[in-house]
Amino acid sequence: MDRPQSHTIRDRAAIVGIGQTAFSKFSGVTEERQAAEAITAALDDAGLTLADVDGVARFDIENVNELQLVHGMGIPHLRFFAGVPSGGGAVAGTLVLAAMAVATGQANVVVCYRARNRGKQSSHGAKPLQGGRPWAKHAATLTDFYQYHVPFGLITPAQEMALIYRRHMHEFGTTTEHFGAVAVAQRAHAARNPRAVMRTPLSLADHQASRWIAEPLRMLDCCLETDGACAVIVTSAARARDCRQPPAYLLAGAQAEGPIHIRMADYLMHWQDHTAGAFVAEQLYGMAGVTARDVDAAMLFDHFAPAVILSLEDYGFCARGEGGPFVASGAHAWPHGSIPVNTHGGSLSEAYIHGYNHILEGVRQIRGTSSCQVENCEIVLVTSSNTDPTGGVLLRR
Repeated sequence: MDRPQSHTIRDRAAIVGIGQTAFSKFSGVTEERQAAEAITAALDDAGLTLADVDGVARFDIENVNELQLVHGMGIPHLRFFAGVPSGGGAVAGTLVLAAMAVATGQANVVVCYRARNRGKQSSHGAKPLQGGRPWAKHAATLTDFYQYHVPFGLITPAQEMALIYRRHMHEFGTTTEHFGAVAVAQRAHAARNPRAVMRTPLSLADHQASRWIAEPLRMLDCCLETDGACAVIVTSAARARDCRQPPAYLLAGAQAEGPIHIRMADYLMHWQDHTAGAFVAEQLYGMAGVTARDVDAAMLFDHFAPAVILSLEDYGFCARGEGGPFVASGAHAWPHGSIPVNTHGGSLSEAYIHGYNHILEGVRQIRGTSSCQVENCEIVLVTSSNTDPTGGVLLRR
């Protein structure tokens, strides 16, 4: 049975402004400063001001909170503020929160953002979220699921994900050359992108010669650790028509829980049939009334290259187990692939801002301003991490 329009966010909100800082290995400024710069740029892009802002949606683990924005930037008043748990799994959820807020009248203009200092030189304290590498700052006393694997040497995200990707290789014959096909394509996209940190052309031989980080993951399979911030402005579909830029409407948005990488036994036992990404895909396509065949470009969370392969399967661009041959064929590469993926270079070559730069590239594709523009791009998928509590959105022209 069709749900009444009032019970869905479909086409009731739009992204009207995008902004970012420069991406670097060491910014030399605080995350608060970077957040303020990205938000200011996004507001200017939309033709709005701080006086228009009355809502904030952010990551729960974001160091820059609502009070800092209110007092540091001078936002007059907030009527709505909320966060989404998880790290890479929170990306799309911030947009879902923002869309819900404007669709229900809880806010008129919502700022969504992520600011991170993750370069080696960027640490400013001993706590995990105070810059630098959080896995290098584990407390002496461990709680939650970490106590079951950190003491035995499974510490970093690369080590956790390596087990999941090895399982995929075992089940389906996926190879490290398939991983390389993802990294090579995204570097080619980044070479056209003046914002990208890594623009030097990359060959499959270069990928295969890069050192192991956690076998089967090589250095060039791993995301960049970057300083920087991104922000977007979400408002109602009605108001969006009067803003400075062409709106990117939120056609659909969804979240889902499933097997997670820090519960390794759970993930390895159930990932084929119960991935959170597959649940999100079902919700998204159902809400939007489309299928994977209708999506023109995909910004897939890529903390590691093989994450793209798993997401291509989760979201229906190829069958389970066929992701490796799919990327080997070049189907994910701009300009001739059937579903161009991460046309900005993604987290492997543009920057790793917990995937938030993927939203900005999705909006650029809808606007027609990407450095790797997909012809006649009408629908773009943006996803959160498929090994966390996850989410996704469909943007439309």
